[in-house]
Amino acid sequence: MPSAAKSRPTVPQPSPTPGRTGASGSVAGISRAWQFAGLAALFLGLAAALLFSGAAAAREVSDPGALIRWGLPISKAIHNVSLATVIGGLIFAVGILPRNANGSRSKDTATPEHPAFSRALAVAAAAGAAWTLSAIAVLVLTYSDVAGQSLSGDAEFTRALVYFMTDIETGRAWLAVTIVAAVVTTALFGVRSLTGLALTLVLSLVGMVPIALIGHSSSSSDHEGAINSLALHLVGVSAWVGGIIMLAVLSGILAGAKGGAKAGATANAGAKAAGKADITEPTLRRFSSLAGFAFVLVFASGVINASIRITTWHDLFGSAYGQMVLAKAVATLMLGGIGLMHRQWVIPQLNRKGGALSSRRVLWQLVIAELLIMGATSGIAVALGRSAPPQPTTFAPDASPAFILSGYELPPELTPERWLTEWRLDWLWIAVAAFGLVSYFLGVAKVLRRGDKWSWFRSINWVIGLVVLTYITSGPPSVYGRVLFSAHMVDHMALTMVAPIFLVLGAPVTLALRALPARGDGSRGLREWLLLFVHSKFSQLVTHPLFAAANFAGSIVLFYYSDAFGYAMRDHVGHELMNLHFALTGYIFVLTMIGTDPLPRRAPYPMRLLLLLATMGFHAFFGVAIMGGTNLLAADYFGNLGRAWGPSALLDQQMGGAVAWGIGEVPTLLVAIGVAIMWSRSDARESKRTDRAADRNNDADLTAYNDMFAKLAERDAKLAERNSKLEGR
Repeated sequence: MPSAAKSRPTVPQPSPTPGRTGASGSVAGISRAWQFAGLAALFLGLAAALLFSGAAAAREVSDPGALIRWGLPISKAIHNVSLATVIGGLIFAVGILPRNANGSRSKDTATPEHPAFSRALAVAAAAGAAWTLSAIAVLVLTYSDVAGQSLSGDAEFTRALVYFMTDIETGRAWLAVTIVAAVVTTALFGVRSLTGLALTLVLSLVGMVPIALIGHSSSSSDHEGAINSLALHLVGVSAWVGGIIMLAVLSGILAGAKGGAKAGATANAGAKAAGKADITEPTLRRFSSLAGFAFVLVFASGVINASIRITTWHDLFGSAYGQMVLAKAVATLMLGGIGLMHRQWVIPQLNRKGGALSSRRVLWQLVIAELLIMGATSGIAVALGRSAPPQPTTFAPDASPAFILSGYELPPELTPERWLTEWRLDWLWIAVAAFGLVSYFLGVAKVLRRGDKWSWFRSINWVIGLVVLTYITSGPPSVYGRVLFSAHMVDHMALTMVAPIFLVLGAPVTLALRALPARGDGSRGLREWLLLFVHSKFSQLVTHPLFAAANFAGSIVLFYYSDAFGYAMRDHVGHELMNLHFALTGYIFVLTMIGTDPLPRRAPYPMRLLLLLATMGFHAFFGVAIMGGTNLLAADYFGNLGRAWGPSALLDQQMGGAVAWGIGEVPTLLVAIGVAIMWSRSDARESKRTDRAADRNNDADLTAYNDMFAKLAERDAKLAERNSKLEGR
């Protein structure tokens, strides 16, 4: 990529702007002082929000002391920033920066790393250590805050702390975060393969799950909606904030050999030796796409989460909690506006002669502004977690059995019209559907703009599949699936057999491979990761027709006849994992049967039909077994809901067996018909190919075939003539 510094502009005079100027006249990046200014903004925003809300004031009863009242939010602030830095560094290493200095994808450890890649992982490793230590501090200080006592080194305090970590939900959550942080930090110091770093990134994202499950979200009126929206919020914030931190830290290195910053002098010398070019523009462009997605995710999830806790305009404008939420929203919109400036003006100007220098200075000034705003906003977010929301966060003492078991009151009696009207939005799957819809049609638009074609039939199927997926996960099947086994079985079978058919026919992987650009600088984008996954050993295993069929059929028995079923009904994480497992299981199975997306191997059509017949028989066996069963599955759940309407729990379970049989057979039969049609078309295409080949070579194959038989007949005639002569003698 050409560098703007090649135009050799006149060296500018020292400027008061934050962007440092190198010896060659290029803007070298953000100074260390401005990087620490973002951290200062974090603590200033935190202190101001704590004082404004009164969250740091002494409690009248069981006050743990000023050290705990101030130390806990400060530790959480350091924890949040460290976690975001780890995630940002891993995202940059895995999907934005080139790994090797020579721009290749060689896995040879002797190949020198790109300086920006090395710096990103070094910063992420240091942040991982801070994440681990701050998680330990939060764990200990949270216990002191809950217990209402100051820190102590006596045996009683230690025993109580161990009990808190092992038996109390909040303590177990922070213990899990600490363990994940320690494992991720260890990996950051030793792992250098991109696949290993990608798995480390996934593990670091898993480390946010316990955080989303505790606090205000776990006891809101719509606790699952609050947990899901908070989890999405944390993912978006971590990717966004961590990315801005990485841009600030790498600002002196991205310009390669042209930068003159002292902080990056050694790294730039290595880059110069390797002949590296300026990668500021591609780095910013790639992160800009991620930041745009993160902005939408952060703002939308924040609005949803706030609306669950703040239900009146008075609570929004008249309470300290609501006013801090408004401040966060305004700051988020400001950051979105700055991001739009990056995308619309700064990025297109970076490599243009004449305006490149000024655009680079504006670039780093805008990044500094984002860093300061994000720091202050993160401080407000921590203070919000310490402040009591307007709505109560404790369960009523007279809560119903259904509310205690499922987190929601019993819905009204199920009637035909309520199969359309009773909804409880699952924001996690709504986000998945929205992302799938927008990404798909952006890909279609890109393919069409290029002049290629894309089947409208595929697009319609994709939309139908996402609508069905949303209906299953947020509509009446999900609502009544919590209280009726029969409705749950409708939910399950539709999730694993109905939605996947339409989604597979949408061919999303084929579209992605056509729409996503290939990278030539040695980094791995979405296209490269997708191809790597499609051809991986793991993909070869899970998409093997025999494994896919066994997983599709066998996991049903393993799930329903084990404690996993009860866990999925009682626990939110278990419920979401159940949805994910059965959706993926059904998708992979249907993909191996009728999918057109690339796979490592495909079964012959006769084998596909045999596997479909086998799964139909298995579903029938499973359904009949449930229909004739007299033991209630997940009895401690379905037997204690206190449902006064509808059939008994056991009768409803037997009805669910009939549903499993009926709904399982019809889609499988439709897939079998699809396989038969594809088989017929494959034979027809083979016949046409043979006919075209015959037209090109004047039936050479047929002529050779006939000549072979003619020679055989001639040989037989000669043998017969020879035998007759011998007999005549």
